[in-house]
Amino acid sequence: MCDANETEFSEFLLLGFHEFHNLKVLLFFLFLFFYLLIVTENCLIITIVSSCQHLHVPMYILLRNLALTDILLTSNIMPKLLEVTWLGGTVISKMSCFLQFYFHCIAAYIQSLVLTAMAFDRYLAICYPLQYSSVMNQKLFFHLAFWPWTIPIILLISETVLVSQIGFCGSRVLDHFYCDVVPILEIASTNTSKVQFEDFLMTVLLSFIPFVLVVISYICIVNAIIKIKSSDGRRKAISTSSSHLAAVCTYFGPIITIYIFPVGGSTPYENKMKSLLYTTITPLINPMLYSMRNHEIKKAAQLLFQNRMFFIKSF
Repeated sequence: MCDANETEFSEFLLLGFHEFHNLKVLLFFLFLFFYLLIVTENCLIITIVSSCQHLHVPMYILLRNLALTDILLTSNIMPKLLEVTWLGGTVISKMSCFLQFYFHCIAAYIQSLVLTAMAFDRYLAICYPLQYSSVMNQKLFFHLAFWPWTIPIILLISETVLVSQIGFCGSRVLDHFYCDVVPILEIASTNTSKVQFEDFLMTVLLSFIPFVLVVISYICIVNAIIKIKSSDGRRKAISTSSSHLAAVCTYFGPIITIYIFPVGGSTPYENKMKSLLYTTITPLINPMLYSMRNHEIKKAAQLLFQNRMFFIKSF
């Protein structure tokens, strides 16, 4: 509760990248370009995988799920980022802030688990190629595709409720470009130990442990690749894994460094840069990595484009 001379705020003020106020027009159009490109690229991946029957296998269906999470993650952040960049700061109601926090966490943790499922799929395919088709049956794949979406949606409800019960009496200024747990806790006027503990626990369960599992998977994958005698087989194994490994490196690092210790350790500017990396840059480069390095995706895209052109010309 607030003291008698203090007022409980009903909205927050997002500062965005106020450090670059003189460049706000340039940043606005740069972020707008990034957002349109992210949506276009990932929608293209979703369309290609959905339209091509021969891509309806675990590797590409998980890739489609990754593209969908990229869209959800960015679309939850970008509209407000564009507004705060253009205006040099903007207000957001408490309810909208907490909803943005909830959907941001859901999308971020879903992506962590999808990347882990993709690493497990590559582990099975490369380390146990002969047993892959029998091990990766419909039941196992259902779990790999279903639980990464379900677990964060359920677990994040409790943390969001705790965050919504925090009191804010002093400052209402969030030095960030969206409602994240770190700037929210920094301006809290009540005890936040429960929120900090739960956020730490969620990060460990849904980011750190998945990251460790991905690292273990790729240690096994590298060891298996070294043992492949055929140069073609080694090249194919590397091409199907390197793009995924690049996506993992650009995603998990910022997540863990920001949220494993929710308060302190980094300046607001550093946290904003790290957040921008996994909310904008990673969704931007993911489709490029997978489309440029994956022969099946490029072949399917060419076939889809040719079929569309033929359909248009027939009219």
